[in-house]
Amino acid sequence: MAGGHVNLVKLCVGAERVEDLLHWQRQPRAKGPDGLPRHVTRMWPKREAELLAGGSLYWVFKGVILARQRILRLDEVTGADGIARCGIVLEPRVIRTEAMPKRPFQGWRYLGADDAPRDLPEGRAGEEDLPPRLMAALAEIGVR
Repeated sequence: MAGGHVNLVKLCVGAERVEDLLHWQRQPRAKGPDGLPRHVTRMWPKREAELLAGGSLYWVFKGVILARQRILRLDEVTGADGIARCGIVLEPRVIRTEAMPKRPFQGWRYLGADDAPRDLPEGRAGEEDLPPRLMAALAEIGVR
């Protein structure tokens, strides 16, 4: 994915596999009022225009980027505490990517379009995942 956009990368906390993310996003509490999956975060991205120009949210599972979802829009979400937050509204389709190791971090980080892992071919997207640590080790030595 190249172009005039930027992506976000985020740890998929509590999930060990892409299937865990899919299961979570089927739950009503993971969706906005429009039925689309969204991820609510404290900070509003300063590079909003670049994100909305074709960016995706890349998900990190156990230290490895394995999937992405295209970002559709950013909504203001007010919590029960009255604090406004950013709701990152996502395309429902989760696209599996080549494994790419990513060190732990807090919150989210920007990921340049040229630095993002490539999407897996359609035929490989349905394959059973290897354990994340093995995928990370293979990706580090250049085996994909």
